[in-house]
Formats: sequence, C-alpha cells, structure tokens
Amino acid sequence: MGAGKRGLLTAAVTVVCAVTVLAAPGTAFAAPTPTPTPTPSASPSAAPAAAPDKDLEAVREKLDDLYHDAAVATDRYNAAEEAADQQSAALVALAKKIVKGQERLAELKKRAGAAAAAQYRSGGLPDEAQLMLSDDPEDFLNGAGRVLQGQRATKGLLEELTRTQEDLEQYADDASAQWEKLEANRKAKAAAKKKVKKQIAAAEELESKLEKKEKERLARLEQEAAYKAQSTWLDSGILDEINGKASAQGKKAVEYATSQIGKPYEWGAEGPGSYDCSGLTSQAWASAGQPIPRTSQEQWKQLKKIDVKDMRPGDLIIYNSDASHVAMYIGDGAIVHAPRPGRTVTIAGAGSMPILAVVRPDA
Repeated sequence: MGAGKRGLLTAAVTVVCAVTVLAAPGTAFAAPTPTPTPTPSASPSAAPAAAPDKDLEAVREKLDDLYHDAAVATDRYNAAEEAADQQSAALVALAKKIVKGQERLAELKKRAGAAAAAQYRSGGLPDEAQLMLSDDPEDFLNGAGRVLQGQRATKGLLEELTRTQEDLEQYADDASAQWEKLEANRKAKAAAKKKVKKQIAAAEELESKLEKKEKERLARLEQEAAYKAQSTWLDSGILDEINGKASAQGKKAVEYATSQIGKPYEWGAEGPGSYDCSGLTSQAWASAGQPIPRTSQEQWKQLKKIDVKDMRPGDLIIYNSDASHVAMYIGDGAIVHAPRPGRTVTIAGAGSMPILAVVRPDA
C-alpha cells in the first residue's frame, strides 16, 4: 500500500471508527476519549454515577448476544437460500432431461411399432422362418445377412428402449428427491427469516428504551470494547510479522469492498445498495473473478486456512467460535466489514473481535 493510500486509510479509520489506527504497521489504536469517572476523593453524592455504566454495559452485552444470534440465523437463511437456488436449477435440468427422454422413448416405441407392423404384413412369420422357406440359394445367402443385421438392430433397439425407460425412472426419482430437499430448505429459510427478524426486533426494542445520552454512551462503550480488544491483539506484536502483499485479485477485492463503505448493513443482502457480512466478502471476490461460498461458515469450511502472521490484503478473517461473522483484511491491521443491523460498511481493527481463522479465496 502506498503512502498516499495509507494516509487515506488512516483518516477513514479515524472518522468511521472513532478509534485512530493504521498510521504504519505496528501503530496501535488510540484510545477513545473516556467519560470522566469519579475519583476516590470525590464526594459521596457522586458515587452512584458508576451504576448507569454498569447497566449500559449489561445492555451492550445483551445487544451483542441478540445481534450475534441474528447473524447466525442470517447465515442459515443465506445457506438455505443458496441451496434452494441450486436445487431449483437441478430440477430445471432434470425436467429438460425428462422431456428429452420422453421424446426419445416415443421415437423408439415408434420404431418398435414399425418393426412389429412389418412382421404382421409378412404373415406373422419371423424373418428366420421366411428365409428357411426360400428356394433360391442366393436369396438365402443374401437374406441371412439381412436377418443378422435385423436381429442386431432389434436387439439394439430393445436395449436402448430399456435404457431410456430406466433413465426416465432415475430422473423422476432424482427430481422427487430434489423437490423434497427444496421444500426442506424453503422451510429452513422461512424459520431462519423468522429468527432473524425476532432477534433484530428485540435488539431494536432494547435500544429504543435508551435516552439519547445513554445511546451516545453505549456507542462509546462499544468503541472502548473494540479498542481494548484491538490493543491486546496489537500488543502481542503480531503486526510486526504480517507483511504479505495483496495478489492482483486481492487488490481488486479490496477495492470493491472499500468502495462500499457507508452502505447500510441488511441481513441477506449482497449488494449493490446494502450488504450483510458475507454478502460483502462474497461479492468483493466475485468482482475479482473468484467466486466463493456465500456464507461465513462455508467460507471458513471451504477456503484454504492461512496463519494470521501470513495474511495479506484480500484475505478473509472469520470471527467468533461459530464462524458467524466475516471481514476482509485490507492491511495495516485493519478490516473492512458490514458489522450488524443499524450499522454501515466500515473499517475497523482486525483484532477488535475474537478471530477464529484466516482464509484465502485465491490460494
């Protein structure tokens, strides 16, 4: 990353995250301005001021839990939607095969019927019997070749007829199985959608009960928690070891993801106007010509895992023990991600959440 871009990135993090970072590798977040708290010498009347912070911290933790559960349900929704799309495509393909198979079967039956009609016109005698009754030796020899060809053709016709019927039966069984899976995923999708809406509604209701000053303080508590986690991560010295350069595709993915900054989070969305966390990362890599799984859990399962010290811009960081969140590493200890409902695509510290793994789409 050039000096100019690093400067822009630093400014963006300062403004968007309210936590300064990324002036150069190894530079830690500056702590957000703390809210003054009573000193030990403060008057007794000032002591109760600590109670609201304690209550707000409980609210913050509750909101984290609700939005985490919503993220898990969103991943389930996205997975069910992706599977349903694949099964719908499979059903369409099977339907086309069934139509072609039925057309082929009709043609084969027509040919078999023509052969039966020809035999009827000859008096019902098989070709072999008619040949034996011939008095002309030359006709006999010529006829023997025709009979042999006819037998082979008839055998081939019957075998193909049988294979076509068996294929049609298999296609029908496959279509039935795909339909059952499709229905199961539709139900899973509906259940996940219901869970997402329930968790988000509960979080919004909880936040709606807060006064304006409490909401501002809650936002600062969130920033302080992120700062503390990022500082702990940076204090380990990990950033001194991370110096990988982005691949050509990685650069394109980063450019796409960072160009979405400011757009709202929306569960189940994958652009262009809004995104959820894996919708942002999957679309960023699709724009770079590298399709990847739609959900954070499948990105974690299917993509190649990389040591944190070896990560480079464009790699994806999977967060939480259940792989319920994903972000894109953009260098200098920072990520771009779609955080949660009520937030926009933004830049944050790579260590501001518990890291499960780092995966590389273009390994």
